[in-house]
Amino acid sequence: MPTAGSSTDAASPVGVGAGFVAETRRAVADVGHLVRFRTASLRRRRAGVVALAAFVVVTLGAAVAPAFVPGAGAGSGRALDLLLLLPTMLTGFLALTIVSATASGGGRELLARDPAAVHPISPTTDHLGALLLAPLNIAWLLQAWALLAVTAFALGPKLYLAQAQVVVVLWLGAATAIAQVLAWILEGVRRVPHGIVGIRALTVGVLGATLGLQISGRLLQVFDELPTRWVVVGMVSDSVGRWALTVGVVLAMLVGAVVLGAVPAHIAAHRIPQDELDVESGHHPVRRLARSAWGQLVRTDRASVWRAVPMRRGVAVLALAPGLVALAGNLPWAQLTVLPGLVASGGALLWGVNAWCLDGRGGLWRESLPVPPETVFDARAWVLGEFLLAASLVTVLLGAVRAGVPSVAELTALVCTLVVVTLQVVAASLRWSDQRPFAVDLRSARATPAPPVVMVGYSARLALSTTVTGLVFSGLANVDAWQVSVLVAVPFLAWSTARLLRTRRAWGEPVGRARVITAVAV
Repeated sequence: MPTAGSSTDAASPVGVGAGFVAETRRAVADVGHLVRFRTASLRRRRAGVVALAAFVVVTLGAAVAPAFVPGAGAGSGRALDLLLLLPTMLTGFLALTIVSATASGGGRELLARDPAAVHPISPTTDHLGALLLAPLNIAWLLQAWALLAVTAFALGPKLYLAQAQVVVVLWLGAATAIAQVLAWILEGVRRVPHGIVGIRALTVGVLGATLGLQISGRLLQVFDELPTRWVVVGMVSDSVGRWALTVGVVLAMLVGAVVLGAVPAHIAAHRIPQDELDVESGHHPVRRLARSAWGQLVRTDRASVWRAVPMRRGVAVLALAPGLVALAGNLPWAQLTVLPGLVASGGALLWGVNAWCLDGRGGLWRESLPVPPETVFDARAWVLGEFLLAASLVTVLLGAVRAGVPSVAELTALVCTLVVVTLQVVAASLRWSDQRPFAVDLRSARATPAPPVVMVGYSARLALSTTVTGLVFSGLANVDAWQVSVLVAVPFLAWSTARLLRTRRAWGEPVGRARVITAVAV
């Protein structure tokens, strides 16, 4: 029978071990309860089942189908090149998960901060829930599918393809768990005095070192010396013992990281988030009123966005990461046209897909103001557009440092892409905000504007549409006549404008507007 925490039994190794096992069991059980709770709250369960089935089908297809493509497993040409690049891709996946988990303050929340405050949810439960939600991210999914597909194409329909894919799947889990540990550690450091400054200095140092290695041509050499090459050699080995050793090591990494992550999660949970506290307790001087109601609404919405912690962190990652990749990779202007769509899509996922959740209960107060609802809609659309455009411009400017002097056609195609994808994403985001509003508190750095499954659907649709648009204008950048890009942009802009105006008219209807405001104010 367990005794009190002050007993000598609790301090003994047996007591500590038993307490750890008991807490782990309780955390796993609590995660199950929370998952069932979130699943029961789904409005369309059939759609969730269809999405899960589609995920399984796509994953199996990515792991098997490329092996039967002509040239797969040839041992030369493209197959050999991809096999040699596989260690670097494993490292890249780890880097992606680290950035994603760190930017979200330790991973996504299985239960929001305020509802969790009245329930006995331990930091271990929070840690396991964040791990469970990590795959519900379109960037994570695309990278995982790409790794499975590259492995299948590089090896071909051979007997050891299945054993190689087992190692890849274990690596996906191990990399995610390791990234979670680092994210919790950094979040704990961020919450100590001057920790934010230290994290920013560390970020600048890592980015500077990476760019320095790339410019000096030694980045690939560093990647080649990483232990991921040992993992790739083991997963394609003909020796069962070597393969089993690789599986054992990667599995030990996975289990060890999952268990170890609970320690920094507890440390971070017992410290006050400094950046969130500064926002909630900060004082801002009174400014002179704007000359128009629209200007005052824009100023209010702009402050709500840029003062929010998840917006600042998210837009910094979205703006800098693709731009630094373009800078390090020395991308030409024609390929830069693909990046604004990806950045705009990611920016909308920070808050634009549920734009009215920024008001929360304040939406009830805003509705009492003597301002036409169309003016409120115009201000929100304007702030969302400038938020997305600012992030996209930072990415483009970073990529332009080493891209050289663009031709008139390339510059025109890039400008058209910026305008088209910004309006495209704004129109889609505000339409979804009107159709499916959610009550979300975006004060926490780990909050998302919609449930995880819904966010996956939003991100997939945005990524698909903006990528296709970017590829269209990427091809037009190679056309000598710059007028072609402008002519092609006109129907894109007309279609997005029509959808935006339709949503604007719907917002002007009192019944529909009351439904949205009531939903986000709960």
